[in-house]
Amino acid sequence: MAKSTRHAKYELYYRIVFVPKYPRSHLTGKTKERLEAIFAEICEDKGLELAECEVMPDHVHLFIGSPPKNAPSLIVNWVKGISARKYNQRYDDRVKWTRSYYVGTAGSASKGAVEQYIAEQEGEDA
Repeated sequence: MAKSTRHAKYELYYRIVFVPKYPRSHLTGKTKERLEAIFAEICEDKGLELAECEVMPDHVHLFIGSPPKNAPSLIVNWVKGISARKYNQRYDDRVKWTRSYYVGTAGSASKGAVEQYIAEQEGEDA
């Protein structure tokens, strides 16, 4: 469902995947639960929508909705940086992420959605 700001209607979702720095890291059990809670906390604090969160033993897969003002690289930096810092401050075991990540866009603008937007704009001042 499209959301809006004062000047824009948008439906932006990003698939983000990243891995722990050390291959022997296993993101399972309590670590998995703690990370899921931290990712949800970060998204709430930053005004993002955490649509999906999968913490697998060897990688993290997030599906995040964001307003257009946030660049995908900024979202990734928030999620990785803040999650590692919060996790390492709260718990004795450590978590570190590699510098690399995957981000892909996901969203759709059907012909009907575009036509609806145009119809809504008729009669409004630009």
